Amino acid sequence: MRAAAYDSFGGPITVRELPDPVPGPGEVILRVGATGICRSDWHAWQGHDPDIREMPHVPGHEFAGEVEAVGAGVGSFQPGDRVAVPFVAGCGDCEPCRLGNQQVCDAQSQPGFTHWGSFAQFVRVRYAEDNMVLLPDEIEYVTAAALGCRFTTAYRAIVARARTAAGEWVAVHGCGGVGLSAIMIARSLGARVVAADINPAALEMAVELGAEVAVDGRAGDVAATILDATAGGAHVSIDAMGHPAIVRASVASLRKLGRHVQVGLLVGEETPTPVPMDLVVGRELEIMGSHGMQARLFPGLFDLIVSGALDPDRLVTRLCKLDQGAELLESLEDDPHAGITVIDRFG
Repeated sequence: MRAAAYDSFGGPITVRELPDPVPGPGEVILRVGATGICRSDWHAWQGHDPDIREMPHVPGHEFAGEVEAVGAGVGSFQPGDRVAVPFVAGCGDCEPCRLGNQQVCDAQSQPGFTHWGSFAQFVRVRYAEDNMVLLPDEIEYVTAAALGCRFTTAYRAIVARARTAAGEWVAVHGCGGVGLSAIMIARSLGARVVAADINPAALEMAVELGAEVAVDGRAGDVAATILDATAGGAHVSIDAMGHPAIVRASVASLRKLGRHVQVGLLVGEETPTPVPMDLVVGRELEIMGSHGMQARLFPGLFDLIVSGALDPDRLVTRLCKLDQGAELLESLEDDPHAGITVIDRFG
């Protein structure tokens, strides 16, 4: 198969011919229809993920495609099925999986991290019976790839974790792919949104997607600005970027009984992150993490899309070939491009 891969952390990402994957028991091989380019792939390439232990490595974890082959024990899917896949695949046997929480599985599998990912013509999906989801005919592969880890992560954070209700204020800190997805999902539920970022292009897109207030993080005290703009603070606040200063601003921007959801990963020397616990106690705030989304929640997200309440394609601002995608991943840290980039051509 044709795939993009690297031989060392931070080393060149090159497109080359690699062996086609073969399905083992419980596994499925997908012909990739489209795959997103995500900041998490960049972190993995930089060596920030301990699950990557062998080289060469193929990145990519936001994908959808067509079933090419099935392994022993797979009875719910067959070649030709159009499917989407959570970026965290649960084993189905551990306690979290048995309780329906595959996103925090003790033995989770993540294409692009635990094994080769979707920057390739084919990708192997483990634990397929518990994780793959049939894709409605109305949803194209590019749209499904855009859901990837961004819309799915944002959907679970906004809906399942934060329990966002119509009319509530939602503060979104960091208007990258997850943050912009969170804005769109919150708006589809009837919530009001204030967006914070330091990138003017990202803030402009946030407003286009429904944010009523845009806060430039370079201009002063973000939390104070949000408290004022929302007449007392946000009901829900999300750190969609991952930085100690953003965590503090997110928690401090909440009104009493507010809910903070941590989505952005915190890596490097700045962790552990100080949290203003005086505010957590004094305002009786909830502090939650959110990591991906289990397959059983996909139908609710699909329903929003099919009904027209949510249009993920508005966030897909760049389509590219596999070769271009490899180059874009290398330059992602300095790329000012707002929105989601999707690889949709692999030949």
